[in-house]
Amino acid sequence: MQDAAQYTLDDDGDQGAADGARLVLSGPLTLARIAPLERALKKLTGTIHTVDLSAVDEIDTVGAWVVCRTAREHDADITGASEAAQRLLHSVQGIGAGGDLRPPRAPVWERVPLAVGDKVYAGRSGIYGVVAFFGQILIAWVSLARRPSRFPFKALVHQMELVGVTALPIIGLMSFLIGIVIAQQGSVQLEQFGAESLTVNLVGRITLRELGVLMTAIMVAGRSGSAFAAQLGTMKLTEEIDAMRTIGISPVEVLVIPRILAATFMMVLLGFYASAAAIIGGAVVGEVTLGIPFWTFLSRIQEVVPEHDLWVGLIKAPVFGLIVALAGCYHGLQVRGDSEEVGRRTTMAVVSAIFAVIVLDAFFAVFFTEIGWG
Repeated sequence: MQDAAQYTLDDDGDQGAADGARLVLSGPLTLARIAPLERALKKLTGTIHTVDLSAVDEIDTVGAWVVCRTAREHDADITGASEAAQRLLHSVQGIGAGGDLRPPRAPVWERVPLAVGDKVYAGRSGIYGVVAFFGQILIAWVSLARRPSRFPFKALVHQMELVGVTALPIIGLMSFLIGIVIAQQGSVQLEQFGAESLTVNLVGRITLRELGVLMTAIMVAGRSGSAFAAQLGTMKLTEEIDAMRTIGISPVEVLVIPRILAATFMMVLLGFYASAAAIIGGAVVGEVTLGIPFWTFLSRIQEVVPEHDLWVGLIKAPVFGLIVALAGCYHGLQVRGDSEEVGRRTTMAVVSAIFAVIVLDAFFAVFFTEIGWG
């Protein structure tokens, strides 16, 4: 077998001006050995009637593409191809000639039902996975309740620091700015009715009941929920979780439970902290634009905001934290295959957590209105 692909012209004429020649290719037309031949064929000029492949030892897709391109450029026929070579030539003959290389596409009345069926099947599998995940958490809780000495206190404290303490600056700044926006925009609208003083009511109630805890939950979902999914997903890919199971350590007890508890508990503190920062932002606007002294604004908050508004926010906060932690841990443990799956599951964790938080917030709004806390 020849070391490299070669060509000859059967009339033994000048290779740079082949007139009516038969181009005979020989040797292996494969990716590893065709480069010199491909460069030489590009320099051929003149007329070539036939490209003969009878002396070719081996051919792959790249070799077939070079043969088809050469035959197309010289308007030549291809002869002497083996059965395998003919299949390759037929497959690549449209490349570079404007042929449609896309696979055949099913009509829309077939694609839509198939896509819906795939989504339904994936939804069913997702429900099974969520139920199994909740079962693992319940088993881990029972196991830790029976043997409290195994509880990972250090991991819990570490996660509380990551979820809560390190989030204080960004959540405080975000809430402060939200309070400024609410006060400024609210005062502009209330000014039309001569009720600028009700800006205090607006800022106090909307931050304590809704925006304080809701925006905090969204921020925690994007910050900590994504971190949970990425961390656990990476540990799945590197087989650290499998190694933990091998040596008798429950990944749910060590990795999931501390994250769930940290997010649930710290959301209460972060939600209250965010509401306080938003109220301070509103007080700054009251001082600057409304002529309401800063401390007067804060004292008015205590008078005009019902106590149950504070409890509404404090009740929502741990539920939202629980949802965010569950979404992040669940999607992290579902990572399979490669690193691309980590990014996909991280995105799914954030999206599903935010969606669930907003839906639950709507249910909470209806519920608290029905019980007279509206």
